[in-house]
Amino acid sequence: MEAAIRNRTIAWSQIALLAAASAAPSPVVAAELKPEAAQGYARYLQLTEARMKPEVAPGGVFLAVDGLPAPQRGDAQSRLERGEVVTWRLRTADPTGDDRTPGALIHHWVGTIFVPMASLRQVLALLQDYDHHDAYFRPDVVKSKTIAHTGDNFKIYYRLKRKKVITVVLDTEYDVHYHPIDASRAFSESHATRIAEVEHAGESDERELPPGNDGGYLWRLDSYWRFADTGRGVYVQCEAVSLTRDIPAGLNWLIGPFVESIPRESLAFTLESARNALLRGISRGSN
Repeated sequence: MEAAIRNRTIAWSQIALLAAASAAPSPVVAAELKPEAAQGYARYLQLTEARMKPEVAPGGVFLAVDGLPAPQRGDAQSRLERGEVVTWRLRTADPTGDDRTPGALIHHWVGTIFVPMASLRQVLALLQDYDHHDAYFRPDVVKSKTIAHTGDNFKIYYRLKRKKVITVVLDTEYDVHYHPIDASRAFSESHATRIAEVEHAGESDERELPPGNDGGYLWRLDSYWRFADTGRGVYVQCEAVSLTRDIPAGLNWLIGPFVESIPRESLAFTLESARNALLRGISRGSN
């Protein structure tokens, strides 16, 4: 009896994995970004940025962890001190109640790290070293370069690669703007201006699919960073908002958690990689 139950469990697990793989969007099965979804995302972003304005103003709650209730705040601070990445999901409410993005999903996460012994200058220097981000954030960032740079404004290029059941490669461009506040605090915003899925990446027949008419893995990406130097280290926070294709009808129970986990994992990986790169630099400097 136990053997039969075990065999049935294995069989159902295999079926679930095959269904997830076949249901996941592939480069040859295109999804279309509908104008209504793009407009809904733009509206969501507008409301999110409006929420942020008082937070970065004098007297605002600059870091999200500082706005948590006392018990949760203490737990988050302890985890940050231990070197963990603290993340949680966010959702910006639309007062009109019209938050539809037909055929698409909005993902909204915030994450924070603490880098002991780092300075604000060191953190900004690493994050603005875009020509070497393919070393700091590999394997997610395969190629990186600065296209243009004027003062606190950057235009950059990334080739992104993400592997989870299937492998997705994206050529992306961003406008990045940094805003110094004072000697110990700054913030920045990064807006993807172009996202193109690459088919047959690295092969002789490599080509880009039309943006907005591709596998739908990533249609929009906007991220907002904050940096707070405490004198004994720097808190680095990233709030990321992205738009992907929706989950096929009837399969949310199967692949919903899989789809929802990717933005959080990507955010955590980015923050952890930045922390590790900074700590390596600090260690080399002290030797």
